[in-house]
Amino acid sequence: MIKLPPYVYSCEDFIPGKTRVQYSGPFFDHREIDAAIEALLHGKWATSGETVVRFQNEFGRLFKTRHCLMVNSGSSANLVMLAALKKRYGWKENDGVIVSPVGFPTTIAPIVQNGLWPLFADIEMHTLNFDLDHVEKLLRTAQQMKKKIAAIFISPVLGNPPDMDRLFRLAAIFDVKLVADSCDSLGTLWDGKNWHERCVAWSTSFYPAHHITTLEGGMVCSNDPEIIDTARSISWWGRDCYCSGAANLLACGTCGKRFSDWLGDGSEIDHKYLFTNMGYNLKPLDLQGAIGLEQLKKFDEIETKRRNNAATIRRFLPVDTAATLPLADPSWFGVPLICESRKIKESLVQHLETNLIQTRPYFAGNILRHPGYAHLGDAATYPNAQQALDRVFFIGCPPQWDSVVLKYAGEILCKWQPPRN
Repeated sequence: MIKLPPYVYSCEDFIPGKTRVQYSGPFFDHREIDAAIEALLHGKWATSGETVVRFQNEFGRLFKTRHCLMVNSGSSANLVMLAALKKRYGWKENDGVIVSPVGFPTTIAPIVQNGLWPLFADIEMHTLNFDLDHVEKLLRTAQQMKKKIAAIFISPVLGNPPDMDRLFRLAAIFDVKLVADSCDSLGTLWDGKNWHERCVAWSTSFYPAHHITTLEGGMVCSNDPEIIDTARSISWWGRDCYCSGAANLLACGTCGKRFSDWLGDGSEIDHKYLFTNMGYNLKPLDLQGAIGLEQLKKFDEIETKRRNNAATIRRFLPVDTAATLPLADPSWFGVPLICESRKIKESLVQHLETNLIQTRPYFAGNILRHPGYAHLGDAATYPNAQQALDRVFFIGCPPQWDSVVLKYAGEILCKWQPPRN
């Protein structure tokens, strides 16, 4: 058995009070490493080839989505997904996309990067998700002013979904598309089905901290093949050709007419060098596909342990946590803590960190407070987003945490004493 590399988080040698309790990390063993080395040394392709294609297909089968495209990160997945949706539905420059001001910036930056405009809906403090009354108000106001809102971009809080039934109804009434970022919520269910099932497209991330990892990587998913074909083109330099792996070696390509009059001027050119979009190079490595295939075999175990660990940790919390709606079954990325004040949050964070339990803020909190995003709106008009910045943080519940780690984390949480006024 080979020794795991230092970036792989393991609790095998955990010593309470001596070993740092990481909030997450790759749930790896020798099988992922063996698969990566095999793909690197003996695979036919360095960049995405047959292994990536197999991973895409297996991923789609597991999450009941017909078409999937792997790219080099979850951020890239959001970038090309929105670009593909814009082309597919004919969205215009500055059409609106409703998004939360709270969370990670990769749901917001791609909106702007694709020439669309983010419209922020504040959150509700008890779930930390969209305030759906605010979402509906934005939709009605836009309708009255005859302004176009193209989509609602949803990213559940650490795996905890908002009221998807109401969002489905609002999308139907106002003729907007639902788009999902599942980077923190892979495996989360709503009413017994994948929470993003009725979204036109969804993304996820394979960053090391997330539910499954390929070290870096992301996926764009949709039941609409045109969305995935466009996303593929954009992430492959904008080329029209869709050959993957061994298909690249076919004399006439997958289409059977590789050398044809693709430009319509009577000349014969190679389909591999026909560019129908302005694109990027966002392709993953084939060894990442090999790692992903091994990770999928562990997904049921990962998901079960995350749910169980979150349930255990929630029993020890000395402050409130986010409420879960009756139809929601979250596959938790982390456990949010909602403190009564900034002072209490700072005290509890310091207590945990001093005792070697990692914490994380609720990502950016109010994104409009940050220099790179302040021009997008007035932070003060989203008071609950500001409360999230001041009062909310989270701790982990990764599958690596065994009973010894959970016991230690519970003891440390129970020892915290609130600061005196």
